[in-house]
Amino acid sequence: MKLLTFIENGQQQLGVKTDRGIVHISKALEVIPADGAVARNVHEVIDGGQAAVSALDAYVSKALAAGGSDAYVLDEANLTLGPCVTHPNKIICVGLNYRQHAIETNAAIPKFPILFNKFNNTLTGHGHDVELPIRVTSQVDYEAELVIVIGKEAKYVAKEDALSHVFGYCNVNDLSARDLQMRTQQWLLGKTCDGFSPLGPYLVTADEVGNPNDLSIKCIVNGEVRQDSNTSDMIFHCDEVVSYISQHMTLVPGDIILTGTPQGVVLGYPEDKRVYLKDGDVVTIEIEKLGSLTNRMVNEKA
Repeated sequence: MKLLTFIENGQQQLGVKTDRGIVHISKALEVIPADGAVARNVHEVIDGGQAAVSALDAYVSKALAAGGSDAYVLDEANLTLGPCVTHPNKIICVGLNYRQHAIETNAAIPKFPILFNKFNNTLTGHGHDVELPIRVTSQVDYEAELVIVIGKEAKYVAKEDALSHVFGYCNVNDLSARDLQMRTQQWLLGKTCDGFSPLGPYLVTADEVGNPNDLSIKCIVNGEVRQDSNTSDMIFHCDEVVSYISQHMTLVPGDIILTGTPQGVVLGYPEDKRVYLKDGDVVTIEIEKLGSLTNRMVNEKA
C-alpha cells in the first residue's frame, strides 16, 4: 500500500494511492460508512500496524467499488503534498553508510554506524520549494537516501528480527550545508536548516518493497543523473541499522531512520569542480518501488 499526506484547507489529510487516483479517506468516510475503525491519518495507520493496514485496504476496495467515487477519488497532480510521515518522534540519520561514498570523500570505512539526528523543522513534502539559507551557507548539497519507518516498538532487537519492526519505506533528500556541517566535529548544524528533509511522496508498506537492500537509488539535478547506485552498497544494511540503534534507544512507531547516501554528491568532486545547489535547481530523488520526490531550490527571502 502507498500512503500519502496532502494538505486541504490547511489540514493534513490521509490519501491512499490506487490505479484510479488518490482516495481521500476522510471524504470517503463521509459518503461510504466503514464496517469498523479506519485510520484517518498516517500515524494512526502506523500505530495500528498490520490490522490498521488491512482495515484501510479493505475500506479502500469498498469505496472504489461504490458509486459516486468521483467525490473522493482525487487527481494526484492537483494535490499539495505534505511529508509522508508528518510527526516522527525521532529522525535518526546514518552517516557514511555507502562504501563508494566513503571512498569518494576520502573517509575511513566506519566500524560502527555513525549516527546523528535531524528535527521536524526539516520536513517538507514533494513539490514544495526548499529555501536555501544563503545568509549562512553557500554549500548546500543533495543526498538521495532510503528512509526506514518504524512500525513496532523496538528495544534490544536482534538483526534477524529487526525488519519485522519496520512499517515501510520512503524517499528523502538529506540536504546538507557542507560549510556548516564541517565547521565543527558535530554535523548537526549543516543538516537541520528548515526544509532540509523533503520526505515522500509515498510511504510504501514493507510488503510492497521486499528486500530494502536491493533497490536502485538515484538523484537527478536539472535532468542530470548525479547519483546512481543501489542500496546493496550500504556498509550497514537496514536490518543491522535498526538492530544497532535499538540497542541504545527505544524505537517507536513513526520514528524514521535515514540510511545514508551513495556516491555522487557535490562534496565528492574535486574542490575546483564542486558546484553546490543554487536558486532554481530542481532535485529529484528516485528509489525503486518508492516513486519520485522532486523539489525546487530557491534562495531564502531577505
